[in-house]
Amino acid sequence: MADPITLTIDGRQVKVPAGTLVIEAAKTVGIEVPAFCYYEGFSLQAACRMCLVEVEKMPKLQPGCTLPAAEGMVVYTESPKVVEARKGTLEFLLSNHPLDCPVCDKGGECELQDMTFRYGAGESRFVEIKHHVDEKQWSPAVYYDAARCILCYRCIRVCDEGIGVGALGLTYRGVAAEITPSHGDHLECDECGWCIDVCPVGALTSGTYRYKSRPWEMNYAGTICTHCSDGCKTTLSVRNGEVIRANNRDRSGVNGEFLCVKGRFGFDFVHSEERLQSPLLRKDGKLEPVSWSEALAAVAARFGEVKARNGKFGVIGSTHTTNEENYFLQKFAREGLGTANIDHHRSGDVPALLDALSGKSGKLASSADLYNAKSALVIGSDLAQQHPFLAFQLRANFRHHQAAVYTVTSGVVREEQYAAKSLHCEAGQELGTAQSLAEDLKKHGDLVILFSDAIRGQAVRQLVEFGESLGIPVKYVCLVDYANSRGAMDMGLLPDLGPGYHAAATAGLSRDEMLAAADLDVLWVVGSNPFKTTAPAGTSTFTVVQDLFLTETAQRADVVLPAASAYEKNGTVTNGCGEVQRLKQGPKVMGTKTDLEIFGLLAKELGLNLGIWTADKVFEEIRRTVAGYNVPLPVIATGGAAQTAAVNGGVPSQGKPEYIRSAGDTLFTSGTLGRYSKMLNRVMEAPGQLYKP
Repeated sequence: MADPITLTIDGRQVKVPAGTLVIEAAKTVGIEVPAFCYYEGFSLQAACRMCLVEVEKMPKLQPGCTLPAAEGMVVYTESPKVVEARKGTLEFLLSNHPLDCPVCDKGGECELQDMTFRYGAGESRFVEIKHHVDEKQWSPAVYYDAARCILCYRCIRVCDEGIGVGALGLTYRGVAAEITPSHGDHLECDECGWCIDVCPVGALTSGTYRYKSRPWEMNYAGTICTHCSDGCKTTLSVRNGEVIRANNRDRSGVNGEFLCVKGRFGFDFVHSEERLQSPLLRKDGKLEPVSWSEALAAVAARFGEVKARNGKFGVIGSTHTTNEENYFLQKFAREGLGTANIDHHRSGDVPALLDALSGKSGKLASSADLYNAKSALVIGSDLAQQHPFLAFQLRANFRHHQAAVYTVTSGVVREEQYAAKSLHCEAGQELGTAQSLAEDLKKHGDLVILFSDAIRGQAVRQLVEFGESLGIPVKYVCLVDYANSRGAMDMGLLPDLGPGYHAAATAGLSRDEMLAAADLDVLWVVGSNPFKTTAPAGTSTFTVVQDLFLTETAQRADVVLPAASAYEKNGTVTNGCGEVQRLKQGPKVMGTKTDLEIFGLLAKELGLNLGIWTADKVFEEIRRTVAGYNVPLPVIATGGAAQTAAVNGGVPSQGKPEYIRSAGDTLFTSGTLGRYSKMLNRVMEAPGQLYKP
């Protein structure tokens, strides 16, 4: 860190590292220097002139967003000269800005509105007709009103620098200047919508939120995105029980303000017309709506009968259900039903990684490590498409710290735009190709290795041996697909491993083996759709499905129970980096129940004593019994992320890596949830070659 210097801002002494911008130095003592174009973490624009400050011994006002603090500098941020300059800046901005605050979506959250109240003149001196341009729809997600635009260029910079897409630019000059998509009249980008959130005025608006509500009319639920495994915090804006917006403008999660298209727009599956809102029971060959009591009684009766005659159960769990639900489900299966046949769709070999790291500590990377590491190696993943937040972290690391990034993939990936070296290889050759980079990787002070399902089983152990042979500190991330893929494994949804990766008393069938078994008496599928790709071998198996939609699996079930989505639940999830975060209920869809409540009601019907089935009580049990999950409650309760301490010993897994496979989702697909999101299906996919594992 640079040596500290001392300056005075509004009469207060401030000590900051040399080179700190005045606008940031002022923040350290709670002084706000207003700015429209400045945005932390991105290049400096100095376009709006709103951040002008007065500095002793300087003849002119200086822009605080580009002025480095210097030893002994004396700065005034609210002198009469500064206030008058800001007042003039606002008058110029408002000379052509439409005064449509009552109908503008940004009303109540508009930075221009706030600054006008603070510094603006009471009346305008301009009487000329304002230059008007019709509003444009760039995509189903993004609208642009050029008349409101103040040309701060924030949207251009976050798209180019933050995301690496460069979908926006500037056309024309003077009063006719406009922000314009790079492809003419439409966006071809990641459709992340970040340009909307960073816009200080109402020039860019959301296709899901426009003209629907005001900020003070909504309730807010800070929860975790239920799509990929990156664990981004998203704040749901709920009005009359309906989610109408999502963002993370308070930067309260591991992701700061970043969200991809799924986190910002992919929430609409919650209110799909195809949501199940009543239990279904098969009668005379057809699924008919029934009451919850009748459906639960039918399931409990069959479960009890099969258990009494020592019949064969199979249980398939979910990568979208909470840690509490996954823990309770494996407990229900093993202790309540007496079966070891429990599994889920596995998309990464976390057990093999933990086993390979036996006896070592501090080897699992957090989300923050990707921003701070001196180098990173990405193996077998199109990170920008499959793990957009992790890709954003690496890109930001490169921009801010000049990190060296290496990629080993079978096709072109976005990380090649700034990678130190990129290698392409055939499927199955990823490990050997990565090992050829040894001399390059040794040059750096530390390294994070991110690997997909291309590396599994024995190859994971070989990868760790390779990493440890480099002679520098190395951390690892085993990439997995969905919001709680990591939590499902941690909680014991595995045929041979219980919670915390301890050996199960008895090893059972894997997910694929259950589907291939013709002698299963009961198949209980929770939040998963295995029949979409694999037809079950058992024709007389009693099948119970808990899901949001009538999926291919639900259509073949004997009983279907309508479940709540992650956005309708309280509990916790664990992202791919092992960081535990809290879910907070936003909307509530009538007729549904959380999976945990369904488990509890079934246990009650069967007369099983599996403990109290509320999220808080189950999490207390998890903290007591699951290795690494005794995380500090205040961190979780206040919306923070706590990284679990993985087991520091051998993992007695039987392997079967052939059953580990990623779904290969892109930014615009997300399994069943993506199928029922209208917005994800309406936007134009980013062009170019996508990596397909």
